[in-house]
Amino acid sequence: MTAQELETFIAAQFPGGNAFSQVEEVGDDWVRLRLPFSDAYLRPGGTVSGPTLMTLADTAAYVLILAMLGPVALAVTTNLNINFMRRPTPDAMIAKARMLKLGRQLAVVEVMIEAAATGWLVAQSTATYSLPPRGAAQT
Repeated sequence: MTAQELETFIAAQFPGGNAFSQVEEVGDDWVRLRLPFSDAYLRPGGTVSGPTLMTLADTAAYVLILAMLGPVALAVTTNLNINFMRRPTPDAMIAKARMLKLGRQLAVVEVMIEAAATGWLVAQSTATYSLPPRGAAQT
C-alpha cells in the first residue's frame, strides 16, 4: 500500500481517523511516520511522554504490516517492548519501522524513534503482531 492508501484506510477504520501521526514514506519492508509536536504530548518537565512514544511505536508497526500485507484490519498487537534511550525534547518525532519477521501467524517489527530536529534516537521498540489467517474476512 502507498502512503496515501494507508492514510485513507486508517481514516476509514478508526474513529477520528489518523490525526495522531502521518505516513511520510513507504518502502518494501519499512515505513516512516511523523508525529507532529503537540503540547498535549508533554509530561511534567517538558519532555514527550512515554505513552506517546509507545503509541507512535505501535502505530508505526501496524502501518508497516498494512503496507506489506494490504488492508488487514484484524492484525493485533500481542507484545510491545520499548527502550527509552534519551530524553525526548518537545519536538516532532520520527518513527522508522522495519520488518524483522513476517510469518503466517506473527509479524515482528522494530521501530526506531528519533527527535525530528536533532535526529537523536529517543526510543527503540520491538512489536509483535498476531495476524489473521490469510483470506479471512476483514472488518
